[in-house]
Amino acid sequence: MHSTGYVIKFTIIMTIVAGLILSGMFYATEPIAKKNAAVFNKRAILSALTYSMDKPQAEMTDDEVIELFNTKMEQKVLNLKGEVVEGDLLAENLSLAAEAKKPEAERLIPLFTYNGKDGKTNILAVYGSGLWDKVWGYIALKPDNKTISGASFDHKGETPGLGAEIKDDPTFSYRFIGKSLYNKNNEFTSVSVVKKVNNPDNEVDGIGGATLTGDGITEMMVRGINYYLPYLKKNN
Repeated sequence: MHSTGYVIKFTIIMTIVAGLILSGMFYATEPIAKKNAAVFNKRAILSALTYSMDKPQAEMTDDEVIELFNTKMEQKVLNLKGEVVEGDLLAENLSLAAEAKKPEAERLIPLFTYNGKDGKTNILAVYGSGLWDKVWGYIALKPDNKTISGASFDHKGETPGLGAEIKDDPTFSYRFIGKSLYNKNNEFTSVSVVKKVNNPDNEVDGIGGATLTGDGITEMMVRGINYYLPYLKKNN
């Protein structure tokens, strides 16, 4: 039977060896993990362009996604005055969750501009609260910057089969296409998620049983898109 000192030494040595192995694996796989995370984020942004691209992002390889971003996607970081913030921070690396914790006047927002066959398409990022946790999305606009050409949504903890359908049911995002951010008097209204559509220009059908998630999407759209108006009005 081994002495207590032997057991302690053996445990310490094995702990050090295991730590070195895990550290080596972490550093060896870190570049792959970073690339995967970057591609995942790029795909989420491109999801709003599903009906604007010849090839949907879901059918693209990771290398094709990266190539598209490098050749056809412009990125800008904006403040809420509509000014471009210069620096090394890429729009795709801006954390909406972190920005939401800042005082509103200090927040930054990402803007993506896709240079496609139909001209330039601006993609806005929106972030808010659903029924149980955070929801977010990307809204693509036609060149007039008033009409939605595509949208995609995601969530952290909405109910499967109900609020989670904002991501799982592709027809939900499709309902936003062609909707106007402005009313007939050219006043900004955004787009509302409602139980029954009375104004087809500015409203979309909600998901049955997920009224509070729909209300969260409505609030997120109004507030989030409003942040971009100073820039869009100056650059329309």
